[in-house]
Amino acid sequence: MSTPAPALRSRDEQAAGPDRLIRSALAAHGRGPRTEEFVPWLAERARTHRYRVERIPFAGLDGWSFAPGTGDLVHRSGRFFTVEGIHVTHPENPVPEWRQPIINQPEVGILGILAKEFDGVLHFLMQAKMEPGNPNLVQLSPTVQATRSNYTKVHRGADVKYLEYFLDVPPERVIADVLQSEHGSWFLRKANRNMLVEVEGEVPLEDGFCWLTLGQIGALLRLDNVVNMDARTVLACAPVQPAEAGALHSDLGLLSWITAERSRHDRRVRSVPLAEVTNWVRGDWSVDHVPERYFRVMAVAVEAAGREVAQWTQPLIEPLGLGVTAFVTRRFGGVPHLLVRAHPEGGLLETLELAPTVQCVPDNYRHLGPAQRPRFLNLVLGADEKQIRYEAVHSEEGGRFYHAQSRYLFVEADESQAPTEPPAGFRWITPGQLNALVRHSRYVNVQARSLLACLNTAAVTL
Repeated sequence: MSTPAPALRSRDEQAAGPDRLIRSALAAHGRGPRTEEFVPWLAERARTHRYRVERIPFAGLDGWSFAPGTGDLVHRSGRFFTVEGIHVTHPENPVPEWRQPIINQPEVGILGILAKEFDGVLHFLMQAKMEPGNPNLVQLSPTVQATRSNYTKVHRGADVKYLEYFLDVPPERVIADVLQSEHGSWFLRKANRNMLVEVEGEVPLEDGFCWLTLGQIGALLRLDNVVNMDARTVLACAPVQPAEAGALHSDLGLLSWITAERSRHDRRVRSVPLAEVTNWVRGDWSVDHVPERYFRVMAVAVEAAGREVAQWTQPLIEPLGLGVTAFVTRRFGGVPHLLVRAHPEGGLLETLELAPTVQCVPDNYRHLGPAQRPRFLNLVLGADEKQIRYEAVHSEEGGRFYHAQSRYLFVEADESQAPTEPPAGFRWITPGQLNALVRHSRYVNVQARSLLACLNTAAVTL
């Protein structure tokens, strides 16, 4: 007997297309708490459990130590992460060569959000989660936010709730599933699996979780330090932005430009022992740059009832200064465009990824001349109130960074401020083009994804 021919499937099959996601983004209320009730609900979650984070000396770390010889800060299990050093040479950079501490966490974690339809509208299962580095400790996080060490229980803690929904997922239930990089200035080639999965049938609602529409999440993204970085990066992967009728550059032209930018940068990165990182000094309480600038490595003791482990100690990176992360925007032929930067970072696997127009801590550039300050920084810092289409302060990854915060903005500009032909390393692209690139790994960095999440959830309209 002849074997029947296999059935073909649509190449663009996905659980939820733009229409259903847009409907959710337009839904101001849903099955869970009303939007205006959510912040008190989140505060109540913080009061329900005992949370405490205390800065400690390195000698107070349990299970962590500086390795003899290399000086790397390591865990006795050999898992979780290490703090080591890198040596970067990048001739085109204002500082062409430097060494720095960096987190090396080679394992891939899962950042996953469950989606389910209620009354014809997609809702997303979000969690009130404590992270030791968050300035307000408890923020809105994905359904699952776990490193491999955590969900394989190296820490001998409790099971990760809802993890089973993100293991061996049927392809027809997947809305998005892509490896994405994390902060290239503080992580060495770190990536996490970003997943959006639609589920059918009953899903038990565990304590500390709630169902929200994209529109509700968008309203919360207008508030400072409510939606955490891990939730923002996953939401950026939702295929919400439709392909525009036209753009300044074709998709193929954009890909060619990215490839050319990656090819022209002579950025070289090699690992070095933390003990050989020059211009950094290790004290009893921190590893600091001399002169004091950029960030420090420090340690904390944590109490967090309700987490998989109730008590632990760990190192954290503490940035010095508030960051500024902004997209400059314009309309061309009525179509909104974002000015992206091809931005090399020492910890990225690829030489560079697309970043917002401005992504920096301004204080880190005060010792440099005006010509060495980031382009468009003055435009963003001096923007008139009418130019600012969106502004909020958001925390970066609270599991590894201590009180790392940035002002996130969309700033509208004109030809005199942001020309149609931008400087080298910059390009105008549409939100749809950026959203299409996020469906693939290592094209769009985590800061740009945070801003894209604001577009995908209707937190901002261009």
